[in-house]
Amino acid sequence: MNLELGIFLALLCAAATNLGFLLKHRGACEAPAVDMRRPLKSAAALFRSRAFLAGYGVAAVAFTLHVAALWMAPISVVQSTISGGLVFLAVLAERIFGYRLGTRQWIGVILTAVGLMLLAITLPHGGGNSYSAAALVAFEGCALVIGLLLLIGPRFGAGIQHHGVMLGAASGVLIGVSDIAIKAMTNISAVSGTVDALLTPWLPLALAMAIISFYSVARGLQLGEAVPVITVIGVAANLLQIVGGIVVFGDPMPSGAVGIVAQSFGFALVCVAAALIPAPTRAANVAPQAV
Repeated sequence: MNLELGIFLALLCAAATNLGFLLKHRGACEAPAVDMRRPLKSAAALFRSRAFLAGYGVAAVAFTLHVAALWMAPISVVQSTISGGLVFLAVLAERIFGYRLGTRQWIGVILTAVGLMLLAITLPHGGGNSYSAAALVAFEGCALVIGLLLLIGPRFGAGIQHHGVMLGAASGVLIGVSDIAIKAMTNISAVSGTVDALLTPWLPLALAMAIISFYSVARGLQLGEAVPVITVIGVAANLLQIVGGIVVFGDPMPSGAVGIVAQSFGFALVCVAAALIPAPTRAANVAPQAV
């Protein structure tokens, strides 16, 4: 019964997560352009939008559902269910928010969901609280550099049509950096106590990444179409956490031939989907004011 309830909560989490992103997209498009030189003014302007505020409220509910699902079911089951729930994004975008998705966008979203599910399902569940401190520092450092390069990419000649997707990829990477730092703190807390975990440098790193990604998500949603940007955020965050689990926390790789083939196929599906999803989509009612 707990497993079935965990899967049900994970599905609700997936639906709420995508609904929250779509609401934030609508709210961000109603707000003035995000300006990192005026962070407080930009944040205040975003939260004056009822849609953006509602999006963050829904995201808080999604986070609570995620935690509850993890109590009820193994993380591999929860992660694969949430990944498959990416299909909710396309359904909500068309049926509720008035976006018109072409056939290739639908195919791209479905391939992304299936690919991420294969990557999650075929990873054996890694228990225990051990991790490599050296691998953690190196991995977080490399991921941070990649995220920051993507963040400033639009300033260095990238085509304007790609700015939203680039900021979405940057946001996903930075969210992944924050989540891996949080995972490290939970491992430290389980071994040495909560106080020791809070005194590590991973807490300020997680907070800094959360703050930066708040602005990069909003700006990416202002510049890009909802479905491509939201999908790229989820893919970048999920892939980074999967790789981080293996490199940093010692999560085992699939050992059998079936698992290896399934993982390779899942990764290939995600790569193909990345080429399909960014094709143009149009909103019926709301258009970004910031360009």
